[in-house]
Amino acid sequence: MGVSENWRAAIRRRSTRSFGLTELEGSRRLLPSLKFQPEVIMRAFSFLVGFLFLAARSLVAADPQSATPEWSMNASIIEACSCPMFCQCYFNDKPAGHGEHAGHSHGEGGEHFCKFNNAFKVNHGIYGSTNLDGAKFWVAGDLGGDFSKGRMDWAALTFDPSVTPAQRDGIKAILGHVYPVKWNSFTVAQDAKMTWTASRDRAEAKMDDGKTGEVVLNKFKGMTDAPIVIQNLKYWGVPRNDGFIMMPNDVEAYRAGDKAFEFKGTNGFMITFDINSKDVAATAKSGT
Repeated sequence: MGVSENWRAAIRRRSTRSFGLTELEGSRRLLPSLKFQPEVIMRAFSFLVGFLFLAARSLVAADPQSATPEWSMNASIIEACSCPMFCQCYFNDKPAGHGEHAGHSHGEGGEHFCKFNNAFKVNHGIYGSTNLDGAKFWVAGDLGGDFSKGRMDWAALTFDPSVTPAQRDGIKAILGHVYPVKWNSFTVAQDAKMTWTASRDRAEAKMDDGKTGEVVLNKFKGMTDAPIVIQNLKYWGVPRNDGFIMMPNDVEAYRAGDKAFEFKGTNGFMITFDINSKDVAATAKSGT
């Protein structure tokens, strides 16, 4: 059955009044809007990148520990300082006094300072994917005259040339937790070849064959042949140690730069400590 021409004309007029366009005109105007325009795509891509960046920053801010790799360090130290045996800095907020008659005043007279040499050898450790086993480094310095507010005078960190850049980054990060204090001056010195040997009766560490630094310790004789060990005494910021093995020094010297010093017959000990990133996270969480 056919449709008259009058009816077809009426339908076309009604379509134009209803939509403002004929079918053909509507199709022609709609198709260009469906094309992919480069500037629109770039704006959408930029928006997506910005959104992902802000989301990543929010996650890190919510969990600062997520930006720090897991790490651990078990290390032994040959340590000596200018204080009389045993270093009173572990029980007081200022070092022993030093002067002409300081030896007769139990460390109370003269100028107060604690000039130290700490020679480290890492037994085993990691920082992220970096292995720290066997790394040797040295921290020398002076705690100053009063550290009751957690601020020390100066320290200089020296690496053995064999320590890799990645190991150095890890060691520097971990040292901030071993010694959680502020320094008036903390520097990294030029590399120095290190020797580090320790036995039950003697310990010796040197930088550049003693030209830059030297520590020599000997076991102090106790009631028996066994070493004298102080147990249950905290070593700075580390949660675990094997005890302070009493070994007065024959010599402890730092012979580099304008802060060189040398002492004989003063405090010395050996200690092995253990610390890791989980310890630090637990301490931060507890607020202690």
